[in-house]
Amino acid sequence: MTKRRFFSKFLGTAAVMMIAPPALAYEVSAVTGGGSIEGVIVYRGDVPTTKIIPTKDIEVCGQPRDEPLIRVGADQAVESAVVYLVDVASGKEWPAPGKTPELNNLKCRFEPQVQVIAAGPLDVINSDPMLHNTHGYYGKRTAFNLALPNKGQRIPVELPRPGTVRIDCDAHGWMEGWIYVVDNPYYAVTGADGKFSITDIPPGDYKLVAVQPFIGPTEMPVKVEGGKATKFDIELKKK
Repeated sequence: MTKRRFFSKFLGTAAVMMIAPPALAYEVSAVTGGGSIEGVIVYRGDVPTTKIIPTKDIEVCGQPRDEPLIRVGADQAVESAVVYLVDVASGKEWPAPGKTPELNNLKCRFEPQVQVIAAGPLDVINSDPMLHNTHGYYGKRTAFNLALPNKGQRIPVELPRPGTVRIDCDAHGWMEGWIYVVDNPYYAVTGADGKFSITDIPPGDYKLVAVQPFIGPTEMPVKVEGGKATKFDIELKKK
């Protein structure tokens, strides 16, 4: 097992412990005078990299290369960090249902590499002309283990409970992805500018978690006031 894979398994297990299933299911209710939380996720340290050395399927997977473990852009903004509230009993509606969330094996990468979904269905897709074996884990426990030998293949699976699901490919050991299965709709994923916004939150005191897969979770208390935006930047630091 590589140092990177051991480190990722450790963080995945820790994150699962952070997002345990709630005692009561989330209830949709009218939100009157809701507030918001917004800000920017930054990382100011040295950006770690990993060496990718494809040993097969090079025409699709690409040449050996170094890739960053944290996507950091202008002003140290972190892309693909996840921000969410925990222990929210009730509040706004879930986003309007659209197509089923997807996890795509594309050019020996997972697309998207990081995503947030509600507990329920997920479509796993292979867009490459060779075998991928897509393996998802809740901590150390397998959530799904799928052989996809054919280009265009699509297999539906279920992620039935909240938690962090780490994804790898048993055929291409460098591939890694993350799905955060949440139990309430108060979450955001940062874009290239590192910005996030969580809206329509019932006034009150909450715990906010910001997580980047290779750094781990950062927790903080936050107070939401009706009709106001709570603004702050979050600096992620290596544990």
